[in-house]
Amino acid sequence: MSTLRTPALIAAASLVGLLTLSACATVSDAPPPASSDAPTGDGVRAWESAPPEGEVVGTGTVMDVDGTVEFCMGAIAESYPPQCTGIPIEGWSWDGVDGAEASDSIRWGAYALTGTYDGSAFTVTGEPMLLALYDPIASEDPTGGEAGAATEAELLEIQEELPARFGENSGGYLGSYPENARLWVDVVWDDGTLQQAADDDYGEGVVIIRSALRAVEG
Repeated sequence: MSTLRTPALIAAASLVGLLTLSACATVSDAPPPASSDAPTGDGVRAWESAPPEGEVVGTGTVMDVDGTVEFCMGAIAESYPPQCTGIPIEGWSWDGVDGAEASDSIRWGAYALTGTYDGSAFTVTGEPMLLALYDPIASEDPTGGEAGAATEAELLEIQEELPARFGENSGGYLGSYPENARLWVDVVWDDGTLQQAADDDYGEGVVIIRSALRAVEG
């Protein structure tokens, strides 16, 4: 299983200017910002994506520590037992599930899971499948394999700014790394909203958002 790399933020001077102007006005007819336009505590627009409406499928490690079960779709520490931070799983049972390992009160295994995601927890609705037996349809490369135009320094600066972009939704951020002059960012779920926000803030194609959960085709 591949491991992902680390986090980060950018101060929006234009937003600060707008806030200064609005503070001088006596009456504002402007509507309140949409959730994706709402500033974080650092004055930066937060990136948010509405939860999926139907079933989704994802791959990763189910980690059960003393009965607290999480679905880890990001980095896994190569220790024994392994360690990771994921999203809570509802409706999980090890009954009839093969492929698990255990050490003391910790049990884990790598699976493809089908279920629903409400933005904070994953609820299992289908039978878990061993990851070794799962054959997903390969995702299309949105860049077509073409290199971007950003420098390494620019991408590392963006990477440092990312956690603040997700704000209270930071649990949806899995990791990021620069490659081929673009910053690749893995998240729990995106319906296209996060990609649009990244394009708006950094320019089209500079940041590539990849969703770990995919909608189940009907």
